[in-house]
Amino acid sequence: VGQVGGFGGMVRIPDGMRRPTLVLSTDGVGTKVLVALQAGRFDTVGEDLVNHGVNDILAHGAAPIAFMDYIAGSGLGVEQIAGIVEGIARGCRAHGMALAGGETAQMPGLYQPGTYDLAGTIIGIVEEDAALHGERIAPGDVLLGYASTGLHTNGYTLARRIVFERMGLGLEAQLGGTGRTVAAALLAVHRSYFRSVTPVLPRLHGLAHITGGGIAGNLVRILPLGSEAVVDPESWEVPPLFLTLQRAGEVSTEEMREVFNLGVGLIAVLPPEAVPAAQAAAAADGVATWPMGEIRRGQRAVRFAHP
Repeated sequence: VGQVGGFGGMVRIPDGMRRPTLVLSTDGVGTKVLVALQAGRFDTVGEDLVNHGVNDILAHGAAPIAFMDYIAGSGLGVEQIAGIVEGIARGCRAHGMALAGGETAQMPGLYQPGTYDLAGTIIGIVEEDAALHGERIAPGDVLLGYASTGLHTNGYTLARRIVFERMGLGLEAQLGGTGRTVAAALLAVHRSYFRSVTPVLPRLHGLAHITGGGIAGNLVRILPLGSEAVVDPESWEVPPLFLTLQRAGEVSTEEMREVFNLGVGLIAVLPPEAVPAAQAAAAADGVATWPMGEIRRGQRAVRFAHP
């Protein structure tokens, strides 16, 4: 709606909704941009930004309808900015939403020449009575983990310190047992779970996007009072990337759980009878899933069953 170059972006609310409710989220990609700068890649972090936002509003059952970006830096060339925007546009096209506008700010004196930061705001929509808040979560529900593609967009300050300073690796070096170069492992695009989850949204009791704070820090955000989430850390194989970082950085298991997603990008909370349908929907989208714990009566908290 409207014209390119206007002072504000416009987007229509889809027809046929009874009580349309907007869901908004703003985020960035953290110091992953520093790895992208080193590698001379500018499009992947743009796609990361969109997918991160999609997952955040998906946690409330919302579908994306519009996105706006903010790029701030100093001395960025036209090709660099175009690369970032292309990644953002690619992410928007993949989800059928409008890139409704944005801002590019060149701020010499605030940013070092050639550096930048990236943020975005996503707008989604959901029927008010279909929104997920976690209040339906109950004892006996299953925790279903969805595989991540890697670090996604969190933990890069620690990961960069381990890989570049402690291990002394370059971008084209092989990274431990990952079978990939440092650049490929660290710049793997943040996975969107929209198509994996949308077919079964009505059957879910809650969704947690596993970002900064790890599994416990994000799963607890959707738990109602009187519900304890018990996670079985032996229910999945932690990917080689995280094992390499832990060994090389001599990082404790406790800190690993606080900083990284450990291979789990999303957790659905659902009744046992809905698990097969949820796993089938994810498999159709090429995403691995596995039951990784359960909800029990107890204090509102997340507990790992084993140290």
